[in-house]
Amino acid sequence: MAAEIAEQPDVWRTLLRASRGEITSVARHIADRRPRFVQFVARGTSDHAALYGKYLVEIRHGLPTGMVSPSTMTVYGARPDLRDVLYIAVSQSGGSPDLVRSVQVAREQGALTVAVTNATISALADAAELDLHVHAGPERSVAATKSYTAELLTLYLLSEAILGADGARAAAALPELGAHVLDGEERVRAAAQRYRFAQRLVTTGRGYSYPTAREAALKLMETSYLSAQAFSGADLLHGPLATVDPQVPVLAVVPEGVGGAAMRPVLDRLAERDADIFGVGAGEYVSTLTGGFVLPTGAPPELSPLLEIIPFQQLALHLAIARGGDPDTPRGLRKVTETL
Repeated sequence: MAAEIAEQPDVWRTLLRASRGEITSVARHIADRRPRFVQFVARGTSDHAALYGKYLVEIRHGLPTGMVSPSTMTVYGARPDLRDVLYIAVSQSGGSPDLVRSVQVAREQGALTVAVTNATISALADAAELDLHVHAGPERSVAATKSYTAELLTLYLLSEAILGADGARAAAALPELGAHVLDGEERVRAAAQRYRFAQRLVTTGRGYSYPTAREAALKLMETSYLSAQAFSGADLLHGPLATVDPQVPVLAVVPEGVGGAAMRPVLDRLAERDADIFGVGAGEYVSTLTGGFVLPTGAPPELSPLLEIIPFQQLALHLAIARGGDPDTPRGLRKVTETL
């Protein structure tokens, strides 16, 4: 897991270099079809990448976007009318039977289907009309890291290409910024020691950073076996705030721009409860918290999630080790989960 976290800047460089032609081709097909609605389908970590894609489409393209529940098709036999729908399946392995079947049904029902995977050959790619490879390379740790950020970057590049923009140019500085984040690992290791005896915690963020909060919670649950609940900053104030006290750490994603500004009232309410808050993001917010990690500047808001997640990946790694676990092989889990 440590090696794969460290590989991410190189993965992004490879993706920016190798994917231009295929992303341009897929984007052209999508633009020609002029979809009026977009649906994403995914599971696990890839579900968080898909949620990021949902924010991209709604904000950048102004199109209504939804997250699919595959069981409506695979268990209940639903056959919705999907004409004029862009249906994007995101999966590291491309092997989950329910995702494959949902794409098959979506294609039968008139959708333009796209598979985004880290597998050069997969059943999901075969089922979809179009497919994109995220170029993350083999990932051996059960806890996905580099394939997650490669999915984020692929969705960003595709989104920009559909708009006719050069996403690769906007993302050119990303690998160097990622390397800078990786260099701050000792701060994260210290935080892991602080939270090694926590039994539950809360993660929170808004907008593009909400998927980061959800992915951070999943990484902590699967590697350290603690109860981690993720909430958008808005939802946290609608009831779950009552569960927070000084013994329940809060991991907050507070980037520069409107996403971080939207979190300021949440931080104020958490402070009223004397919460222990570890923040990742802009210095103006992190400096007011119990602890945290200040991200480098220079990335567009849409790309901040690729940097935000790295300290949380490192936290999951070091927390698992501090608690006596093996983050590479969490108990009861396998790399490919086949849901039906």
